[in-house]
Amino acid sequence: MSDIGASAGLGTAIGDTAALIGRHLRHLRRTPEKIIAITLTPVTMVVVLGYLFASVVTVTGSGEYHDYVMAGVFAQVGLTCVGVAALGVATDLRTGLIDRFRSLPMGRSAVLVSHTAADLLTAAAATFAVTLAGLGVGWRIHKDVGSAALGFVLVLAFAYAMLWLGALVGMLMRNAEAINGISALFLVVLSFLSNSFMPLSGLPAWLRAVAEWNPVSLVAAACRELWGNTPSVVGTSLPDRHPVLLAVIVVAALLAVLIPVNLRVYRTAVTR
Repeated sequence: MSDIGASAGLGTAIGDTAALIGRHLRHLRRTPEKIIAITLTPVTMVVVLGYLFASVVTVTGSGEYHDYVMAGVFAQVGLTCVGVAALGVATDLRTGLIDRFRSLPMGRSAVLVSHTAADLLTAAAATFAVTLAGLGVGWRIHKDVGSAALGFVLVLAFAYAMLWLGALVGMLMRNAEAINGISALFLVVLSFLSNSFMPLSGLPAWLRAVAEWNPVSLVAAACRELWGNTPSVVGTSLPDRHPVLLAVIVVAALLAVLIPVNLRVYRTAVTR
């Protein structure tokens, strides 16, 4: 009987989550600016860095600059997810929508899981748009289909982790102006304190070590290796030698920490 009850509970949770994902997608159809919000900054960076700057910026030991920079731009898709998820969750809390969900016989986790799952589909659409923009400026993948697919899976896994980070920010802050400020800070600091747009060899040793372990740097370096965009001259540090393994470990660790923390904070937030 307990097994039957557990199966029924799991089925109910999945059904609740699927219903809420459908709601988010219907809402997205009426507010396509969410896709624009995730897509605009990375696509702009593709055009500016991969096209306008490609003729004046060189990477030692590398080929074309746009091959180097594209992995960092894909990581930016994940960073832009922080603000989108935070605003969505904060709006639902502020307008009382989540209070109405509490009155329904549904699983507590369904609200956040559906939010992040629906926004992940938006991030996938943004990734596709960035891919088209990159191909338009001359970026190419030089590895097999399997490695290319693994790179995109890693990009979306990182975006999913950032969506959970955004959900946490939305529950803790709730104020739209504060959320916009903190999400912009994440985007600028984590992007430029990384190897997204330039190698780290010119940084002081202590700052280079920080930047090398930045999750954005790990994801970007891993994607370069999986896509065959890695410079022929690489460093000797652990992140330089094992970017794919470390990126997978760090993204998995982020999800393992952020998901339970979000669910615990959510239980507190809806009782305020």
